[in-house]
Amino acid sequence: MRKTRELMSLFLLAFSTSAMAEEMSAFSKMINGISESVDGFFNDYTGWFVGLIFKSVPVGEASFPIIVGWLLLAAIIFTVYFGFIQFKRAGMAINIIKGKYTDPNSKEEGEVSHFQALTTALSGTVGLGNIAGVGAALAIGGPGATFWMIVCGLLGMASKFCECTLGVKYRTVLPSGAISGGPMYYLSQGLSEKGFAGLGKALAIGFALMCILGSLGGGNMFQANQAHAMLTYAFDVPSEYGIITGIVMACLVFSVIVGGMPSIASVTERVVPWMAALYIGMAVIVIGANIGQVIPAFASIIDGAFTGAGVAGGIVGALIQGLKRATFSNEAGVGSAAIAHSAVKTKEPITEGLVSLLEPFIDTVVICTMTALVITIAGLNVAPFDGSGLTGVTLTAASFTATAGIFKYLLALAVVLFAFSTMISWSYYGLKAWTYLFGEGKKVELVFKLIFCVFVVVGATIQFGAVIDFSDAAIFAMSIFNIIGLYFLMPIVKKELQSFIARIDSGEIKTYDTKSK
Repeated sequence: MRKTRELMSLFLLAFSTSAMAEEMSAFSKMINGISESVDGFFNDYTGWFVGLIFKSVPVGEASFPIIVGWLLLAAIIFTVYFGFIQFKRAGMAINIIKGKYTDPNSKEEGEVSHFQALTTALSGTVGLGNIAGVGAALAIGGPGATFWMIVCGLLGMASKFCECTLGVKYRTVLPSGAISGGPMYYLSQGLSEKGFAGLGKALAIGFALMCILGSLGGGNMFQANQAHAMLTYAFDVPSEYGIITGIVMACLVFSVIVGGMPSIASVTERVVPWMAALYIGMAVIVIGANIGQVIPAFASIIDGAFTGAGVAGGIVGALIQGLKRATFSNEAGVGSAAIAHSAVKTKEPITEGLVSLLEPFIDTVVICTMTALVITIAGLNVAPFDGSGLTGVTLTAASFTATAGIFKYLLALAVVLFAFSTMISWSYYGLKAWTYLFGEGKKVELVFKLIFCVFVVVGATIQFGAVIDFSDAAIFAMSIFNIIGLYFLMPIVKKELQSFIARIDSGEIKTYDTKSK
């Protein structure tokens, strides 16, 4: 009798396991079917838009995306126009964050501190692009891409300075004390002051629409998707369990964004330094463990930048990959960061412009370069195509784990943190674009926040290519509307800068002791 019961138990267990496997298989097929349908829709109806935004021109054996040239040209123009401000005033930017120019007894309009605004904007740019994007750039462009990535990051600091100064100058302070700012406001108001009200309104609406689409795609679905993919890679989590990852992340995101900018800033000022420290710490350990290879790594970076040996397209191929990664990573000129910086507590717009110019340096010059060094030291990228089929996040992960296997799990934690911080920042960008188009109000805001969280679940659940291509295109389309406006408004920024420096030199703007704080 006992044996009979044991056999029945084994039969029921086998049956239930088989049934569960069939259910998971059916669920997986359903998810794949939805994924293919969604991807097919975007491929059929938005392919023209993606092709337009990322249109390339042949340069030697390589193809150069026009949108990258658009962003790079703007960065060069702003760098020269503002007198290489990113190099001359970097020390002042650090002192502003420390509070040297902030009266501790003043009651200035705004919602967050300079440091909180910086970390919120950084959480939107420091993300998977620093891990997967750099891996892709070096797999194709070789170590030399790193050099051009650094150059573009340094130039992009001037673009951030210009747009974030305008973000504060033209922000709107609501009766509740909440702040709404960013390109939507300085494009419409700033150009109206110059007699181009119609153009300004059109640019503002175009920017807002692209910002909403970009926030739901690249700032949301892609992040959730890649976070789950990394969990699958590191911990063998079944890919069909993406819906669980999505629901958990959506709940976490909603718990933060429901409180608005103060809640988002409170989280980012804690998460961003820790996630950056975790990632940089891992990179430092890898570099320290292979200290003898650091000089040869830098030599290959310099050599690759000016010879392009072994890279598709030669030196031009290395240059293009470096420029693409820098512009795609730090978003200088896109205008997104100006939305976060608009909420800062200050009456001097130029102070936040100076603080913001540190972002491309931290994002591209420091973090992206750390990733590039780890990959170059590991030597797993043999450009133009890796023999092991490694690229993107898998190349970066393999390069870290070549030193220590535990880095696979730590990198997974870093990816999840990067994805989470990016989502909460982009939710704020999308929200401000949403309320610009549809009006302010708690109900209007709640609708967008709920939509955003639904897209977190969707992103973690489906596999897609065309959807992400479209959302990436939307994010970089933001730069078209934004930079046109910046060219009109950069004289206003220069006037603000000259006034601020003159008042510091005359003693009108006082300095405060930061050591006693």
